[in-house]
Amino acid sequence: MSSSVQSVEFTPFGAAAVDPPRSIAIFQALNLGDLLCTTPALRAIRKRFPGAEVTLIGRPWAREMGERLPAVDRFMPFPGFPGIAESPAGGRQTVSVWPPFDLAIQMHGSGSASNGFVASLGATRSLGYGHAGDPRLTTARNWVENEPEPVRWLRLVDALGAAADGLRLDLVVTNDERESAAMLLGAEPGHPVIGFHAGASDAARRWPPDSFAALGDALAAELDAHIVLPGAENEKPLTNQVRTAMQATATDLTGQTTLGQFAAVISALDLLVTNDTGASHVAAAMQTPSIVLFGPSRPERWAPLDLTRHHIIDAGANCATDAERAAALQALPPAFVAARCRAVLREVQVIRERELLRGPRA
Repeated sequence: MSSSVQSVEFTPFGAAAVDPPRSIAIFQALNLGDLLCTTPALRAIRKRFPGAEVTLIGRPWAREMGERLPAVDRFMPFPGFPGIAESPAGGRQTVSVWPPFDLAIQMHGSGSASNGFVASLGATRSLGYGHAGDPRLTTARNWVENEPEPVRWLRLVDALGAAADGLRLDLVVTNDERESAAMLLGAEPGHPVIGFHAGASDAARRWPPDSFAALGDALAAELDAHIVLPGAENEKPLTNQVRTAMQATATDLTGQTTLGQFAAVISALDLLVTNDTGASHVAAAMQTPSIVLFGPSRPERWAPLDLTRHHIIDAGANCATDAERAAALQALPPAFVAARCRAVLREVQVIRERELLRGPRA
């Protein structure tokens, strides 16, 4: 891909003149899906520098996520910084003293404000996306807007000589969490279990609750499907709208699960229908078949990479502006999504039957 911005020259760690870093800071203070998309790059960093202590700097919710990632050793909360929208409300905007880092990596976007925070960490070396010659970093690479997110961060850490060991997303779930999810679901064998995730941080990316409800009624009537509504506590108003608008019964788990239980619930589904949000990336990590609904956001950047297991409906594919794409998502017919659900479930059934015929691998 071409760009008018050129990368700054970087001497990879491990070269004769540069000692490998003993302490590495990763700054990423966005949302669940964003952090999941960095996990292939985090694995590559761990493989490249197995003896380094890796510290994740993020928002408080990410502490639990960091504890589940083998590539992360320590978590520190992001205190805020001028110009970064994810800064805590009313919090301090700077921290005067950080632990000594040999390397700080900015994984918080294109770098306009976040490179300033990374510079404030005082690391010996720093890496991130930014404009050519950005004095805040020792190495800046070109930002490509619609690059797939996992690929984006692997391209960044390639400057360190950190090679990818695959594109899978990492999210560890325990056996206890899987057992808890099974109890929460309470689904009877023989019925497809289909999850709807109606939330998204940006309202323009949300398919209407009434449309989810119509889809749920169609799938319950046609397939005798068990409908499940997982989500975070702040998404209760949306899932309440879906549940009350449905004629069929749905299991509402909104606000009732930890991060691990949420992932375990998604892993137990036969299919997840979701807006373009973190749940989509959880389904990718759990290898749960999914249908992801896109409007203003672009699948080129945010769609799961495995388009055999995960399917996209790009309502705004033929629209010119974000507003038009958002309106197209609002108008997406439930009958169209229902037809895709039936097709995906048929594919899932065929795959499972083939796996049963092959039997266990030697």
